[in-house]
Amino acid sequence: MLKEYGNMFLQGAGITLLLALVGTIIGCIIGLLVGVLRTIPKPKKNQNPIIKGLYWLLQFLLAAYIEVFRGTPMMVQAMVLYFGSMSVFNIDMSPMFAGFFVVSINTGAYMAESVRGGIESIDVGQREAAAALGMTHWQTMTSVIMPQTFRIILPQIGNNLIINIKDTSVLNVISVTELYFVANSAAGVYYKFFVAFSIVCVIYFIMTFVCARLLRMMERKIDGDEYYTLVDLDAMADPTGVLTSGPIRKGGMHKWGK
Repeated sequence: MLKEYGNMFLQGAGITLLLALVGTIIGCIIGLLVGVLRTIPKPKKNQNPIIKGLYWLLQFLLAAYIEVFRGTPMMVQAMVLYFGSMSVFNIDMSPMFAGFFVVSINTGAYMAESVRGGIESIDVGQREAAAALGMTHWQTMTSVIMPQTFRIILPQIGNNLIINIKDTSVLNVISVTELYFVANSAAGVYYKFFVAFSIVCVIYFIMTFVCARLLRMMERKIDGDEYYTLVDLDAMADPTGVLTSGPIRKGGMHKWGK
């Protein structure tokens, strides 16, 4: 079977990996945009009614997008998009394009909530300090909040990538020739289902294992040096309350790079 279908297994694995990578990257961009928009402060009571209406309409649409795509299986979404575009709008969409589209918007819905949670986990004092300095919501997000949020949500990005590698198998319903599609075809020809799907199982494991290790390396790279010294700011302050450059002792609340 490997001699006959070996190249097709590799091609299927390549398409699976491509769908998962592109879908995760685009999904993360969608999730970042939606997550930031979901954290826009509510309009004040005395603000223009049109602005208030636009705010609530935007929040309703974003919430509907998240709930619909998180609340329905990706396989059903792929079938609705692929067959619906053809029968309702007379658009002949290629299976690969439909696959990229579905994986991206599905991942975007999950990442939007991860981003929102990451943003809200940042101490509100940082936003208040940025506002006190005259920074806009966008400046606060891009310069203060998002760099910290990215580190917080990085494990979730890795999870979504691994899930997408496995879940692209459902795209065989719209004839995307990914890994599961190839294995199913080979098993049907040779009537060796155990052998075919055992091979596929090994390939899926290798792909997810390698991706997980690479993402873990990225996390360690971002974390930087593990050796930090905890300092107590009180020990650095003189009687007037002004910080000095005196000796640093361990046991405080703040971290300083070595």
